[in-house]
Amino acid sequence: MAKRWLRGNILDFSGDPFLSDRPDDCLTVLEDGMLAIEDGLIAWLGPAAEARPAPGEEVAHHPGALITPGLIDAHVHYPQSQMIGAFGEQLLEWLETYTFPTEAKFRDAAHSRRVAGLFLDELLRNGVTTACVYATSSVESVDAFFAEAESRGLRMAAGKVLMDRNAPAELLDGPGMGIEESRALIARWHGRGRLLYAVTPRFAPTSSPAQLKAAGRLWAEHPGTLMQTHLSENLAEIDWVRSLFPDRADYLDVYHQAGLTGRGAIFGHGVHLSEAEFCRCHQTGSALAHCPTSNLFLGSGLFPLHEAKRRDRPVCVALGSDIGAGTSLSPLRTMGEAYKVAALQGRRLPAAQAWWLATRGGAEAMGLEDRIGRIALGYEADLVVWDLAPNPFARQRMEAARNWPERLFVAMTQGEARPLEVLISRPAPGSA
Repeated sequence: MAKRWLRGNILDFSGDPFLSDRPDDCLTVLEDGMLAIEDGLIAWLGPAAEARPAPGEEVAHHPGALITPGLIDAHVHYPQSQMIGAFGEQLLEWLETYTFPTEAKFRDAAHSRRVAGLFLDELLRNGVTTACVYATSSVESVDAFFAEAESRGLRMAAGKVLMDRNAPAELLDGPGMGIEESRALIARWHGRGRLLYAVTPRFAPTSSPAQLKAAGRLWAEHPGTLMQTHLSENLAEIDWVRSLFPDRADYLDVYHQAGLTGRGAIFGHGVHLSEAEFCRCHQTGSALAHCPTSNLFLGSGLFPLHEAKRRDRPVCVALGSDIGAGTSLSPLRTMGEAYKVAALQGRRLPAAQAWWLATRGGAEAMGLEDRIGRIALGYEADLVVWDLAPNPFARQRMEAARNWPERLFVAMTQGEARPLEVLISRPAPGSA
């Protein structure tokens, strides 16, 4: 199969910028570089002057554009795309007032598929090629999402929301049913094409101890699947968990005792974690998804990113839009709000760290750092070609930027950059 070539400025990382005294030095941009894509993988990478495309091979040249890995959204609810910007509530009231009524509509397969398609197209429009996605408690919502993701060739993880208490009756799993339905969904979808299943308890208050333990067993029975849930988003939520699980040391211990911590576990939010909980995340390899637009919109609090990434016990952290409490599927806006959350705590978030969270950090959270999140030989060719200055006003600001870290910082705070092209890894038929 002929290679496809892409030419432009190519972004990658030489290391984790949170673990360096000079974060910007971990960011690398190969100016006027070229890469070749073959069977859905990056097959050649280097300076354009050294590239040797064969006669007839396609070469797409984007002078001045930036080529990045496809961005990763580590925490998002596709059914809630219909309720972005719902007014006036904090977390628990927001669930009752807006979320549960919206999610009740997703037993309708046609409705689920329509919303899933629009959601995935919007992710791609914003340069997101991989996400960890919550469906609803209905099987139909999961089937619809995976069908739409498969038709687009996307690497997506998703799962049926498990709930057997403290929610409207029409959304609750019957005894044992949520686990059995999840098991059937794993058999149907996990590892099919580029799809991954995520065992998905909504959060501790809506799952009985028995369901949480059963979810832990299900996850252990299926290596390679992920686990996603919510953790310490809101102070009232934490008090509720304490009252429901009085014998547990803390919120994270509820999940740990159920077998729901470890590599491939992604906990949304983690705004109010104790030092013991950060240590347990580090020790178990559990990841946190930082969702700044959601936390600000619901008034949940300020995620202590730099405390989470403390060098003596760094926790894996990714970025999440958390639609629909989050206000945008744009990772640029998410990065910009993450900067503001850090600034409100007296810390700085340079561009290298923000872009790491949206690429390599997301890949590590999903256990896919050997396949996505970088531009390197052998990696899947999920790529975004960015026009960093698509209008005169943005161009004026970008022209004043002195170097790539400053250009990337302007892109994430000004939010004007636009994908010129989003490429999805598509292996040739019959290839691995």
